[in-house]
Amino acid sequence: MFRGLGVVLPPLLTLVVLIWAWNAIESYVLRPMETGVRHGLVLVLTRNQIKREVPKDAVLVNPAVPAEGFTFQGERYVLDPTRSKFLPEYVVKFVDDNLDRLGPYQAPPVTANAYWHRYVELRYLPRSFIVPLFLLVFLSALYFLGRVFAHGIGRWFVNSLEAGINRIPLVNKVYGSVKQVTDFAFSEREIEFNRVVAIEYPREGIWSIGFVTGNGLPGITKAAGEPVLSVLMPTSPMPMTGFTVTVRRSEAIDLDMTVDEAIQFCVSCGVVVPSRRLPTAAAAADPPLLLRSNAIPHPVNV
Repeated sequence: MFRGLGVVLPPLLTLVVLIWAWNAIESYVLRPMETGVRHGLVLVLTRNQIKREVPKDAVLVNPAVPAEGFTFQGERYVLDPTRSKFLPEYVVKFVDDNLDRLGPYQAPPVTANAYWHRYVELRYLPRSFIVPLFLLVFLSALYFLGRVFAHGIGRWFVNSLEAGINRIPLVNKVYGSVKQVTDFAFSEREIEFNRVVAIEYPREGIWSIGFVTGNGLPGITKAAGEPVLSVLMPTSPMPMTGFTVTVRRSEAIDLDMTVDEAIQFCVSCGVVVPSRRLPTAAAAADPPLLLRSNAIPHPVNV
């Protein structure tokens, strides 16, 4: 059962996170934009297209019953379900015939304005057209924003905005935490790690992995009497924070791990270990003699 969970949970959680991200973008970006565009189109299309009473030049369908509708300027008008306003018959017919495209169990509109909104949504803003167009515009906007705010005045504006946010109590705590995560996930690394090493930190007997960022300071090299390394010691489970230490090069052990594997190791608090680094069952059951404790030789009679 646990092995099954180990296989199923990673792709399942990845899918859940992606669906959550899309739902957030749809709820807070796509739908407000879609609603604004729809309201604008309705205002343009319904200009003089909703009648509260029969115009003087209209031709009644049934002079004895004006409520049955009329023809005005070559267009036939019918009453809405509230029987208070007239709207073009083609709008009502198109909405009634295509309402199921919005999903099952869709209730028909009950007002003339609602008919127009449904008409615009079905006629001009179908999801099959809106979603690809939105993704194209949204991704393009993100690209150009990244280009603009990466340098010059754009970068200055972002820094000024962040400085203002950091002055707001409580908000600065949430913003700072979120920014750390997003910077680690999406930003390019400004620090280039040379390799992964293991050093005895924070004291002898405790081994920690670190990222070599370069050679140490000349003053420390002179005091140590040998070459030294600058090492970033990441913290779990957020490896974007940590401590910078300087150690003797002879005290750092190079590990056969990539930087990405070391980051995964830190994020998982040591749970995720590269498979080729895992000890075999035989090695774990029978450690080398040098690693055994209390190995006392038996006396030999001569």
